[in-house]
Amino acid sequence: MSDTLESLRRKINGASDLESVVRTMKVLAASNILQYERAVGSLGDYYRTVELGLFICFRQAGEPTVTEKKWQSQTEATGAIVFGSDQGLVGQFNDVISDYAGNFMKNLPAEKRIWAVGERVQARLEDTGLSLAGLFQVPNSVNTITPLIGQILLECDTHREKGEISQWYIFHNRPKPGANYEPIVQRLLPLDEKWRSSIAPVEWPTDKIPEAMFGVEPTLHGLIRQYLFISLFRACAESLASENASRLAAMQRAEKNIDELLEDLNRAFHRLRQSTIDEELFDVISGSEALTRGK
Repeated sequence: MSDTLESLRRKINGASDLESVVRTMKVLAASNILQYERAVGSLGDYYRTVELGLFICFRQAGEPTVTEKKWQSQTEATGAIVFGSDQGLVGQFNDVISDYAGNFMKNLPAEKRIWAVGERVQARLEDTGLSLAGLFQVPNSVNTITPLIGQILLECDTHREKGEISQWYIFHNRPKPGANYEPIVQRLLPLDEKWRSSIAPVEWPTDKIPEAMFGVEPTLHGLIRQYLFISLFRACAESLASENASRLAAMQRAEKNIDELLEDLNRAFHRLRQSTIDEELFDVISGSEALTRGK
């Protein structure tokens, strides 16, 4: 069925309204990227301080401490936290991280339990054939990241104390230059020799090396809690920054498509209007000529 001027006008108005929504979402995505990138940046010095504290405790203690052994389990089960999104319009964001996590976890021989952060990534993980143990909601601002991390740490503590899970992994997308991102994995637990060796290369910034006050054990316990918190917080903030970068790219593509659609609709509208005017002029001329011949 051919379009009329009225139907074309409705399509143009609808496309214009949609373009306005897309532009608003672009602005929100860009603003969100900035706040999450700032949150990640602010953790840099904090994480460095925790690393230095751990280095001092390891140096002073020598052998693995009682506190470290509490975070080690003899079971073979593996737990994973996969950060994704609750909302759509994020391109391949959830597909990329779910495929990456699925391929990584399938290569592990032990029993696997996976917790998803976000309903969209939960659905993608289920499509890969992995069974999920739980779901967390995605934070909607920097201020709501901390409560989520508290829930995740509580879940880890519960399964650690029961001796059910020996190691934990974090999967999330990390931002890259140019509104892009890449999937990465971090081994969160156990706190074994492999973990110790990752901290050992840290060098103290001066020639005066301090000692832990009130003993290594209480200091190390507090530093480990901070290490776990920072690792999860940074993963969540980087995931949220990547999500908004993916949404920004999707909105930029949508805006381009809408602009092209509006151009086509406006061209069709003007062509049809000109055709209508030509037909009306032809009718007027034909009528005028008929009247002239009739006189």
